[in-house]
Amino acid sequence: MKYTRNILAVLFTSLTLASCASEQIADDGWTDLFNGKDLSGWKPVAGTATFEVVDGTIEGTAVAGSPNTFLITEEMYGDFILELDLKISHLSSNSGVMARGQFDPAAREGKGLVFGYQIEADPSERAWSGGVYDEARRGWLYPLDLNPAAKTAFKMGEFNHYRIEAIGNEIKTWVNGQPVAYVIDDLDKTGFIGLQVHSIQKAEDAGRKTSFKNVKIQTENFKSKAFNKDIFVVNNSLNALSKYELDNGWKLLFNGQNSEGWRSAKKETFPESGWSIKDGILTIESSDGRESANVGDIVTKEQYSAFDLAFEFRLTEGANSGVKYFVTLSEGNVGSAIGLEYQVLDDDKHPDAKMGKDGNRTMSSLYDLIKADKNARFIKPVGEWNKGRVVVTPDNKVTHYLNGVKVVEYERGSQAYRDLVAISKYAKWENFGEAKQGHILLQDHGDEVSFKNIKIKELK
Repeated sequence: MKYTRNILAVLFTSLTLASCASEQIADDGWTDLFNGKDLSGWKPVAGTATFEVVDGTIEGTAVAGSPNTFLITEEMYGDFILELDLKISHLSSNSGVMARGQFDPAAREGKGLVFGYQIEADPSERAWSGGVYDEARRGWLYPLDLNPAAKTAFKMGEFNHYRIEAIGNEIKTWVNGQPVAYVIDDLDKTGFIGLQVHSIQKAEDAGRKTSFKNVKIQTENFKSKAFNKDIFVVNNSLNALSKYELDNGWKLLFNGQNSEGWRSAKKETFPESGWSIKDGILTIESSDGRESANVGDIVTKEQYSAFDLAFEFRLTEGANSGVKYFVTLSEGNVGSAIGLEYQVLDDDKHPDAKMGKDGNRTMSSLYDLIKADKNARFIKPVGEWNKGRVVVTPDNKVTHYLNGVKVVEYERGSQAYRDLVAISKYAKWENFGEAKQGHILLQDHGDEVSFKNIKIKELK
């Protein structure tokens, strides 16, 4: 009887301790998603890679011939802060963490398909760990060319600490304490947490391990971490800026409602026809395909010297346009106003893509001067929106981006730059592109092209 009382006493003490521990977790605001012992609350989907618990760690093992495999939570989550540790053992083992992930069990002939926001774990030389990828849907939302300082955060062969904040329409990420990505997007409001074992290209890479541990989540009473003031935000809201962007000097160049801040390149007022604003979209109508022969270009009323300019553009088939900068309106030329040009073009259907030198008139190139170094997978097709960006720093370094990927880099006024101008169509203009400041211009080239989400930050 005494023995039984002792057992009961031990049991009562254990339950009390467990209760205290549970209360501590609740008081702290965190819930463990992985108990360190088994895969309770999780299930594998979409592939045949295996998951097992070894010494308090979830080990995912790559399997030859399998598509991407995910270990996903049975529970769905809306707003949350997620933290976990992730280790990749081999360069072949790209991985990631699904945040508000989605699953279609009927896709791929009943094998199932995972899609949605994925926070990347990229051990390759590209080093985009912590970037945001839209798995099996839109592709890259936040490549790390947008935040190159974060490329060194991830450590191969070591456990890396990930923090993911998905609150409202904002997703922010950290790797080993380094702020990485900031995306504003509202496509998925709820979903599961998922751990990825990526497909492999070579049979000899079967058996490679990806490990996860210390997976915990917070779903209320959030204490969001601050980001550095210079993190670029991919904001997919229509013509809107977040508080973070406003606080850090961004402003809209196009408010989505009217032509405020813009005028014709030919006169002081905005064109009465040709350019239209509807449903938050600014569009130049199609005419006869000639350069500035219809209503003409529009320019910002203000001028800029050093800046970060972001915009989205949508082409129609065979269309041509451009976004120009350092436009002075002083050349008195016929046709489009003169300035450095971020080319906006249907490379497949417009003949200009095959003109110039070595492709320097293709989409996102520095028109007639430097060809954009771009991969076809990062180009959205005609009819979809592409994201352009031009950054000019106070030391005259200029960078073009297409859909978050750096495609052109040069220095205004350098000898290399002047040598390119000397053999271009701009050679006849003295000191072309070297003005201290200038207008931003949207081009009328006689084709229908649309713009939205035009924003700028002046750099000092």
